[in-house]
Amino acid sequence: MQEPRIEVLQEKMLVGKHLNMSFADNRTAELWRSFMPLKKEIRYVVNTDLYSLQLYPPAFFEPFNPHAAFKKWAAIEVSNTDIIPEGMEALTLAGGLYAVFVHRGASHDTSTFQYIFGIWLPNSAYLLADRPHFELLGAKYKNAEPDSEEEIWIPIKPK
Repeated sequence: MQEPRIEVLQEKMLVGKHLNMSFADNRTAELWRSFMPLKKEIRYVVNTDLYSLQLYPPAFFEPFNPHAAFKKWAAIEVSNTDIIPEGMEALTLAGGLYAVFVHRGASHDTSTFQYIFGIWLPNSAYLLADRPHFELLGAKYKNAEPDSEEEIWIPIKPK
């Protein structure tokens, strides 16, 4: 695994849909099936990159419980939230410090996450910050394909 790049994310406005789920009751496919047909109705879209975003409650990972609930979003960045399609909501993604990892391979391959939380984070100069985690699904993203590529953004703060 390669080292992440450390970035300061600027605040972004997103529009999308969300569902409550847990790692044990993963409803990600259901969420994206409901979002993608409506995506064309979103106005003021900045680019084609999609956000798969997780809002975890404070101390969600201490200790890790696969049945603990969190909110997951399927969203796209917009420049204005004046017009939001029916059934969707706006979300402000607060800026801050992030470790950005490039994941290559199928989206269901968890090896990058195992590296991030099992090796990189405990040995880094950072702690997990209480901000959204997200995957940025750009032009190279191909879901379950072995040559798919996405960015994993992990919120961090100095130790």
